[in-house]
Amino acid sequence: MLLKWHGHSCFSVVSRERTLLIDPFDEGVGYPLPAVKPSIIVESHQHHDHNSHDRYAGEYVLINRTGKTQAHGFSIEGYPTFHDEFGGKKRGPNIVFEIITPDGFRIVHCGDLGHRLTEELSSRLEGPDVLLIPVGGVYTIDAAVAREITRRIGPSFVVPMHYKTKALRFELGSVDPFIAGEPFESLKELRLETKSSVGTKIVVLSYS
Repeated sequence: MLLKWHGHSCFSVVSRERTLLIDPFDEGVGYPLPAVKPSIIVESHQHHDHNSHDRYAGEYVLINRTGKTQAHGFSIEGYPTFHDEFGGKKRGPNIVFEIITPDGFRIVHCGDLGHRLTEELSSRLEGPDVLLIPVGGVYTIDAAVAREITRRIGPSFVVPMHYKTKALRFELGSVDPFIAGEPFESLKELRLETKSSVGTKIVVLSYS
C-alpha cells in the first residue's frame, strides 16, 4: 500500500493498482490539485476544501455518506460525527472513514473532526495501521485533542493533516504542537508492505 499526502486533508491510497482519493480540495485552498486518476473518491463532508470530486474526469465511485460500501476491493465504512463540539450546530456533520485496502491495511481518516470521539467509536476504530488526523485547530480538533485520540486508538502510524503550511491560503495552527517532544519521521510518502505492531510512529508527510 502506498499513501501520499496532497495537502490539507487530501490523501491518495494506492493498493493493487487501484487508487482511492480522500477529501479532494478545490483551487482556492492553495495546494496543486492532485494528478491522480481515482477509482474511488471519499469525502468526509461537503465543504469546498474537501468535496471537489468534480475536478476529476473518468468513472469513479463517489462515497460521501455513512455506512458500509465495497468498491474495487476496498471496504469502506463511514461513521457519523460532527465538524464542531456543538453537535454540528456550528459547522455541520462530518464522517470518520475506516478504510480497508485490497492488500489488508486498515486506515482511519478523521475528516474535519471537531470533537472528542465517543468511547464506543474509539473502541470500534482501535488499532488501525494508519490514523490520519487533523491537528491545526480553528475548524477542527487541535493538537492536544489529536494526541488524546491517537493514544486512545493506538495506530501503528499516525499522520497529521489539516494544519498550516506555506501553501495553505487560510490560517490554521501548525503541526509543531502535535509533534513537540515526540520522535517523528519526515517522509515523502508512506509505503507499507507488512503490518507493524510496535507502538505508534508519527510520520509527517510532505505534500505532493
